[in-house]
Amino acid sequence: MNFDRLEMDITENVREAQQKLGFEHRPLHLNYISTTLCHLLGCKLSSEELAEALKEFSGFTAKRLGTITASPIRDGFCITIPSEGTEWVHNSTTGKEFVCTLVEAARQKHEDIDSFLEVFRKYSDTDNVAVLTPDTEEFEYLVYFKNGVPNDYRYCINLESFPDGHCHITYHRFIPEDYEEMFG
Repeated sequence: MNFDRLEMDITENVREAQQKLGFEHRPLHLNYISTTLCHLLGCKLSSEELAEALKEFSGFTAKRLGTITASPIRDGFCITIPSEGTEWVHNSTTGKEFVCTLVEAARQKHEDIDSFLEVFRKYSDTDNVAVLTPDTEEFEYLVYFKNGVPNDYRYCINLESFPDGHCHITYHRFIPEDYEEMFG
């Protein structure tokens, strides 16, 4: 079992929360459904096996994220990153990470989707940034990095137009497997 992808996902979620809300030296709780955890771990596990895997994961990440705990919730687990873990993420964040730039760009007003997409193009060649307009009412654009660098998330983006002609951007991101299960 490989814990690297789950650690990266948790770290990115903590980093994103801190970018949006600011850093506070306190624990952070993240809810994961079991299928997402299995995708991130690269294997199919029962709830009991998943609980054991998360205990192993806590040992794997203890030097960086502290002692993570996992409590069962409906259809998954609530993973608690202790305050020393959220502090480690804060201290290892430079502010130049893609997610930090994305959050800041989402706070700004935009003329159109193209001005927002510049964030993606800043981190990868234009040819590597996929921009699709899926046939769904859930969101307007699907954006992702074709080669998975700097990440392989699927960004589902909506624009809200304002009377002054500007747009406000909202996004949700999913790992590829979850995106395929929900929208594929």
